[in-house]
Amino acid sequence: MTEDRQGISSFEDLMVFQKAYGVSLEIHKKSLGFPKEEQYGLADQIRRASKSICANLAEGHGKHCHSNKEFKRYISIAIGSSDEMRVWLRYCLDLHYINETEWKHWKDSYKEISKMLQGLHRSWK
Repeated sequence: MTEDRQGISSFEDLMVFQKAYGVSLEIHKKSLGFPKEEQYGLADQIRRASKSICANLAEGHGKHCHSNKEFKRYISIAIGSSDEMRVWLRYCLDLHYINETEWKHWKDSYKEISKMLQGLHRSWK
């Protein structure tokens, strides 16, 4: 899926931002219920990684008027964070902090977000 640059006046207009933001909110809320010993470990890490996708899209889009290459660099960083989330989610599943249904939903969501980001990266010239 690629973004049509027409009608994109803000990072908030990007479909991939909207999807990543929604999933990030779900992850944040769920992580607040992780054990106390994980609040500064795994829980904090998944909150930061999931929010990093949104933050990099916002920062990169803000700089794209100066350099499309710069925006593409931020998109690449967001792709890395999206893929990283799939690793952290596996830890969450294996440590029994999330169930199989949640893991599958979020794993698939981040797979889709990565594909959307890759499409955005290819299309942004």
